[in-house]
Amino acid sequence: MTPLQEFQKLIGVTPDNDFGKITLKAGIKYLKLTNEQGAHFFAQVAHESGGFRVTEENLRYSTTGLLRTFGKYFTKETVKDYAMNPQKIANKVYANRMGNGNESSGMGWKHRGFGFIQLTGFSNQSKFFQSKGLPICTDPLLISTVYAMDSAVYFFDSNNLWDICKKVNYTTIKLLTRKINGGYNGLEHRSELTNKFYSWLK
Repeated sequence: MTPLQEFQKLIGVTPDNDFGKITLKAGIKYLKLTNEQGAHFFAQVAHESGGFRVTEENLRYSTTGLLRTFGKYFTKETVKDYAMNPQKIANKVYANRMGNGNESSGMGWKHRGFGFIQLTGFSNQSKFFQSKGLPICTDPLLISTVYAMDSAVYFFDSNNLWDICKKVNYTTIKLLTRKINGGYNGLEHRSELTNKFYSWLK
């Protein structure tokens, strides 16, 4: 089963891997959200995960992409040694932060982003597992499968995002996007999805 199908099964709807009105309404009821919170949450998650399909961080960057996205970790000379090598990139850019060890520890790759809203780093992933009553060293790959949606809920919980979701309007969507993305990437698509999902609930 896909992570979306796992969630559909959990909330008692047909696991058809299609996020429609039935799944939205059942998901809101299961998570005990208001309609406004549900529209915001599922729209942001849908955008972040490419329509509930992507649950693992894509770190396959070219030299240009690396310098644009992770420029502070590379020079024009060193970037060539890392381009198009996701494992090597992760170990470099996530070293010595978020609870990870140094580059040679391999923790950057092991604890890369997983889930519908990607949790990254040993510390963040450990806190999530602890919130589920699981050992902190549980395989982080589980966040990309069994706990893909749970980790997104945890992200909203731990970052106090539910309180932002009181109204469905552009200002709120923009603020929420900033909190999740660190910028406004995909803002128009997030807005489109939020308004569409909210219209399904009226």
